[in-house]
Amino acid sequence: MAISAKDVMALRARTGVGMMECKKALAEADGDSAKAIEILREKLKGKMDERTDRAAGEGALAIAKGDGAVALIELKAESDFTARNDAFVAAAQKIADLVLAGDEGETTTATPEITEEVDNLRITTKENISFARGIKLVGSKVGGYVHFDRKTGSVVAGEGDLDDKLMSGISMHVTASVPTPMGVDQDSLPADKVEAAKQEAIQEAKDSGKPDEIAEKIATGKLRKWVDDNSLMGQIYLPEMDAKKPIRDFMPKGSKITAFVRYQVGETGASEE
Repeated sequence: MAISAKDVMALRARTGVGMMECKKALAEADGDSAKAIEILREKLKGKMDERTDRAAGEGALAIAKGDGAVALIELKAESDFTARNDAFVAAAQKIADLVLAGDEGETTTATPEITEEVDNLRITTKENISFARGIKLVGSKVGGYVHFDRKTGSVVAGEGDLDDKLMSGISMHVTASVPTPMGVDQDSLPADKVEAAKQEAIQEAKDSGKPDEIAEKIATGKLRKWVDDNSLMGQIYLPEMDAKKPIRDFMPKGSKITAFVRYQVGETGASEE
């Protein structure tokens, strides 16, 4: 059957694929645009799969927030130009919504729905697009923040009288803080790192000529500062830097942060408590 230029242009507008490829797909599908899209998806997905050895070092983060849950995802691309494209950003948001609707915890496995979103992007961008990871946190209070460039972001979960402003602020703090907190408080810091910091402080005091008893006391003070520097509750709250107070001073009585995760595009892992 004859394929009109109007139909070809309509298919190109929907898929972003070249005119000739669209015309061939429509001819193979006897003019059925829905079937033509499936044909393109199958053909071009194969071509994109051949590109999976090409580094996908760029990408974008997206957050989805619901009642008592928040999700953060990383979608990877080969170029920053593609990662900033409106269609890419919209697809990342759809994937965040899908992760939010899924099970609690972290995943690197794409569901069929996520795979479809990725395949659509592969068709239109002709790049090696991939779902890198996603996580869903659950709590009576949740918050999230993604930096304007969509390269770094965090999600936080907590309990108690925590308002949205504070949860968003803490999420922003986790995203921007240097160093990134290793845990919520001293009890949740990695025991081996705490012990290493303690022994280093003791050794420094001894090397300066202090007796063992004095060295232990000096080390206790240094360790307390190290714990504050590396725990979420001990760090100076960045959104209220002028106050020079740790986050614990902004927490309402009886409330607590139960988990936090920070993502950065291109990382191999995430930090969670």
